Amino acid sequence: MNTLKSLFLLAFLSAILVWVGGMIGGKNGAMVALVLAGVMNFASYWWSDKIVLRMYKASEVGRDDAPQLYSDVEELAQIAGLPMPRVYIIPEQAPNAFATGRDPHHSAVAVTQGIMRLLNRNELKGVIAHELAHISNRDILIGSVAATIAGAISYLAYMAQFAAIFGGGSRRGGGGMLGLLAMAIIAPMAAMIVRMAISRTREFGADKTGAEICGNPLYLADALRKLQAGASRIPLQVSEQAAESTAHMMIVSPMIGGGFAKLFSTHPPTEERVARLEAMVGGAR
Repeated sequence: MNTLKSLFLLAFLSAILVWVGGMIGGKNGAMVALVLAGVMNFASYWWSDKIVLRMYKASEVGRDDAPQLYSDVEELAQIAGLPMPRVYIIPEQAPNAFATGRDPHHSAVAVTQGIMRLLNRNELKGVIAHELAHISNRDILIGSVAATIAGAISYLAYMAQFAAIFGGGSRRGGGGMLGLLAMAIIAPMAAMIVRMAISRTREFGADKTGAEICGNPLYLADALRKLQAGASRIPLQVSEQAAESTAHMMIVSPMIGGGFAKLFSTHPPTEERVARLEAMVGGAR
């Protein structure tokens, strides 16, 4: 169900991209938009892992560098039937973690120094299992595609503002100045909402699969409670733009906010995630 929902949302996001391209330049504009999305997705697929690991100054570790962490990742990867991912530690006190890589054979799990201090071993296993679930479910690729399409839509919408001001839009596209201006406002917001919906769907799926991998849903439930409080107290020491662009990758969102901001959150409410994990325990009794 989660996979079908994600595919539907990705198709809807692609339709928005084609619509935006068509508004700017008719059929040719739609084709340019598709090509642009393809190029961006290709680049994201091959190089996003290197970019984000470098962004967070992550250092790869082996068995001798972090024996307990490495051993736990190795054990859980075997349970999940995955190749051993590369293991990284991020020199950040903010408690968080993420997985990256274009496929299970080119994957990595990264944890911050802060999360290793905050969580006990079982809770950290729950987090690692969640990240391995993202790798197993191909969520990294899906999230990267969604992010790049949404970025392309925002870029085209920015171009549309200039087209509306200086050219009035393509007659073949049926845009016109007012149509382009409306699209420039509506399209990026719609794309962001759809992208966030995809991310939230994948988080629920990774919670469920991760709980099955580590063998106890409460490991992850307890970790999420601590991480939500910790992320509120200690922000990531990166630029706001970097934190926003990578928020969908994290175990808990580094972008803390309430009210209207929840609509644009990359993660479901922690309380709902915890409740679902606890329900798994109740259902197993």
